[in-house]
Amino acid sequence: MNSIKLIAAGLAASASLIAFNAKADGSLNLICSADVVICEQMQGDFQKETGISVNMVRLSSGETYAKIRAEARNPKTDIWWGGTGDPHLQAAAENLTEEYKSPMLGELQDWAVKQAESADYKTVGIYAGALGWGYNTEIFASKGWKEPKCWADLLDPALKGEIQMANPNSSGTAYTALASLVQIMGEDEAYDYMEKLNANISQYTKSGSAPVKAAARGETGLGIVFMHDAVSQTAEGFPVKSVAPCEGTGYEIGSMSIVKGAKNVENAKKWYDWALSAPVQSRMKDAKSFQLPSNKSAEIPKEAPRFEDIKLIDYDFKTYGEPERRKALLERWDREIGAKAN
Repeated sequence: MNSIKLIAAGLAASASLIAFNAKADGSLNLICSADVVICEQMQGDFQKETGISVNMVRLSSGETYAKIRAEARNPKTDIWWGGTGDPHLQAAAENLTEEYKSPMLGELQDWAVKQAESADYKTVGIYAGALGWGYNTEIFASKGWKEPKCWADLLDPALKGEIQMANPNSSGTAYTALASLVQIMGEDEAYDYMEKLNANISQYTKSGSAPVKAAARGETGLGIVFMHDAVSQTAEGFPVKSVAPCEGTGYEIGSMSIVKGAKNVENAKKWYDWALSAPVQSRMKDAKSFQLPSNKSAEIPKEAPRFEDIKLIDYDFKTYGEPERRKALLERWDREIGAKAN
């Protein structure tokens, strides 16, 4: 009887182990650094198509980089999708992410492939979008303010307390703005500009898209964001107009990376290949995400701001994604701008 009980207990333990392994094999731990609507759409679509359960957390790209770095010895995340490329490149430089040459690379735009090559294939471009701002046309009309067409126009004293942007420590969008201004103006001149701009900033938000959502709701006049985030608010019916700065602007290559030491690495690769496919990227517009897709065959949303219509700088992704350069710029921002924030 005892031996039968032992066999039964052993079988029960084996069954539990098999069930646990099956669950582990059928799951994926994802951090999404894009807008929550597209994050949830991607999560649902992938689960439906593959049967793999996706545990998704939405964090800004700066927060995600910090989390992956803190958990490097015992990773809790398998894959990181979305958010600006600079923190993805920094993670790659610090060996926090895994090399993976997707069979989908041949279907991608050159800028997406170059992003992968520059990081030794530890990240890849999934979408692109130019930096600018969105302003509330009703507020501007009621106050009699002129449309701000250039970076210089944002220093207008009439806009005191009417501008929001994100904090570059937590937001990839704001770090792109910081790095863009440094490349457009020169470092010292850019920090002088941001110190003057600080007088017109009401809040430095955690999330990159939050400023234009606040403008859409009438809580502020203008948000410095990626232009596609402003277009999303217009598509929702809000009185928001997007602007590309006249002096020129930077842009993001939204990226995707597999975390080094991922527990569900095979499922991470499945997501990676799936997310680079044309049908998946063509669906992004359904979540009112209007970036330029990286797959050459993906449908470009008619609302997407086109690079050919925008004065883009030759944004140096490699230099401004390097850990030391990024750290130095953020520390200077904290000292000279963040410490004086309203």
